[in-house]
Amino acid sequence: MEPTTGRDVAGYIDHTLLKQDASRDEILKVCGEAIDHGFKAVCVNPIWVTTVKRALAGSGVLTCSVVGFPFGASTTAAKAFEAADAVANGADEIDMVIDIAAAKRGDRAALERDIAGVAAAVHAGGAILKVIIETSLLNEHTKVLACEAAAAARADFVKTSTGFAGGGATVADVALMRLTVGPKVGVKASGGVRTLADALSLIKAGATRLGASSGVAIVGGEQGTTGY
Repeated sequence: MEPTTGRDVAGYIDHTLLKQDASRDEILKVCGEAIDHGFKAVCVNPIWVTTVKRALAGSGVLTCSVVGFPFGASTTAAKAFEAADAVANGADEIDMVIDIAAAKRGDRAALERDIAGVAAAVHAGGAILKVIIETSLLNEHTKVLACEAAAAARADFVKTSTGFAGGGATVADVALMRLTVGPKVGVKASGGVRTLADALSLIKAGATRLGASSGVAIVGGEQGTTGY
């Protein structure tokens, strides 16, 4: 059954704070909000993983971190090391950025190698991998290519956006991603998800997870103001 209320949507939300200048108090506030509202996860930069894991202990809310963020321009070895470190520190989920240049030139083999290298590190630690394809920088053909590569490389999710490259999640992109990866791979919509209406339309299009820093506003039926 598709969700219809803010309470229904809460369990889809990765409550996100990825500002480079986020303070410990801000991180802990996000954790408290996630616990209070029953969000799926809290997504933060790697330096905050240990703090978030401790703050969320016993709550059932997952700890998520990012790798190769926000550009995806690190080597595969560097991304894999960063992912393994975050998982060792307590991350349950990793959101990695693909090699966007490889996607734009249509190099599926390079994409698969990059994603598979990170997937191996993430899965070895018992965590799951979401792959950010940065839809605003790709055309339809390369969006499909990136999603196909992620699925072939054993990613658990494909994800629309970092929130740092302009654009954001659209119903059309989510529907295309869902069509491409089929029913067994998750689709995370992120970037510009600010209202309950946004959330519901993206879920209807095929999203199984939502990345948002406006989670509290979304579940309250209000208008969020943040960019992610």
